[in-house]
Amino acid sequence: MKPIFANDAAIDQAVDFLRQGRLVAFPTETVYGLGADASNPKAVRRIFLAKGRPIDHPLIVHIPNLASVDAWALSVPEAAQQLAAHFWPGPLALILKKRPEVPLEVTGGQDTVGLRVPDHPVALRLLQAFGSGVAAPSANRFCRISPTLAIHVQEELGDAVDMILDGGACQVGVESTIVDLSGAQPKLLRPGHITRNQIEGILQRELIVSHQEEQTELSQIRVPGMMAIHYAPVTRAVRCSEANLSTIIADLFKQGKKIGLLIYHTDLGDESNLGAIIRMPLQANAYAQVLYSSLRELDSQHLDIIVVEQPPLTETWRAINDRLCKATSTY
Repeated sequence: MKPIFANDAAIDQAVDFLRQGRLVAFPTETVYGLGADASNPKAVRRIFLAKGRPIDHPLIVHIPNLASVDAWALSVPEAAQQLAAHFWPGPLALILKKRPEVPLEVTGGQDTVGLRVPDHPVALRLLQAFGSGVAAPSANRFCRISPTLAIHVQEELGDAVDMILDGGACQVGVESTIVDLSGAQPKLLRPGHITRNQIEGILQRELIVSHQEEQTELSQIRVPGMMAIHYAPVTRAVRCSEANLSTIIADLFKQGKKIGLLIYHTDLGDESNLGAIIRMPLQANAYAQVLYSSLRELDSQHLDIIVVEQPPLTETWRAINDRLCKATSTY
């Protein structure tokens, strides 16, 4: 399926497709989503089939505005109202107790639902015209690199999607922050562009931070992006520190490996014989914006291995490091 420029006529057609129970890929500020009518269980099941995604993995429901929350959430605690008022539209998903009529296909069989209002003009026009919620995980094969351009969706899913709305490059580049507000204490389940510090600043209280290895203890809620391997290229990808990078490159060359490099900071000197090299921005937001497209570019070059230089291990870089830890292994 070839992408279609997201003008008014294309959005009207996309709305018709959603109402027919068909799949529409559309841009958000984070990544491209694979959308279906969230109130239509049969349509939602098509998402899982297209992605090869396990049916017990919940989906985030994208809604047009804050007022739409009541149609999906059983109750909206004060913390949710505060965060939504401050960060919506934006890359923040809130986990709330679901209304009984919300299909279990959307929630992975759980009694909670993830909701967000995306900050992208095409997504908002689509949702406003549709007038209801659209369940939309990233528009890629399960556990593979998320798409940040419409062409990525075409390459990844082909005719498994009925329509691809082209709204240009995603400006954030990594998936939304997820905060669980369904219990007594707010929990950060997935880091994203909106940071822990920003959220705590609005709530004026600390978040419990759910790490992958603590997920069972901290919360029984399953959320997108919590697999140990996720966002990964087909090519084997490893990450290493700046101190070890030159040694690892030399070792791989001795083995005769065709290498791709995702470099953050290191000066490698003469790079003419080092293979495919992508130099990444030094600022976290700019790095996140091009992370997935850079991994896709290297993944397309028939390499033996991709080596990623470890960016800073600071709070500002938490979302990026979360994605890299799932997309790569240590060398």
